[in-house]
Amino acid sequence: MLFSGWDSLLRTLVVGILAYVTLVVFLRVSGKRTLSKLNAFDLIVTVALGSTLATVLLANDVALAEGVLAFALLIGLQFAVTWSSVRARWVRRLATGEPMMLLYDGNFLPTALRQARVTEDEIRAAVRSAGVNSMHKVRAVVLETDGSFSVVRPGENGGGSSLVGVERPQELLKTADR
Repeated sequence: MLFSGWDSLLRTLVVGILAYVTLVVFLRVSGKRTLSKLNAFDLIVTVALGSTLATVLLANDVALAEGVLAFALLIGLQFAVTWSSVRARWVRRLATGEPMMLLYDGNFLPTALRQARVTEDEIRAAVRSAGVNSMHKVRAVVLETDGSFSVVRPGENGGGSSLVGVERPQELLKTADR
């Protein structure tokens, strides 16, 4: 069917505008965290919001009020989880995971690479992107909870405080330190 009538087009136009404006208002009210760099949890919420918007726009049997309630529910749940994750480490670990060290003192950590499903070539690319020309000039490469790589250079005093809270395969660190 190519055209079902002007009524369905008008409904899509009106509901589309109202749903879009509602979603934008909800996202602005919910704060910057809702639109932050995506980790797995945020990606799920974003995809669910998009799916809800599409359903409200195109499904005649879904009322705008139901779509607005679904937007509010998804954003409210995300707010509750992120609020809880700031206050409880176990919630944070459940929702976003932990960053994982993949390279330490210029040495690849093979077990961590396999567990994270990352290749040595991807680590080398991240090091190059950070403007470092030698793997041995890198203190660590960390796979962050949003899927990005952080390249940590050795500090002047060697404190390594930016690596606090990073999952480290202990048996490999002992090997890497030799």
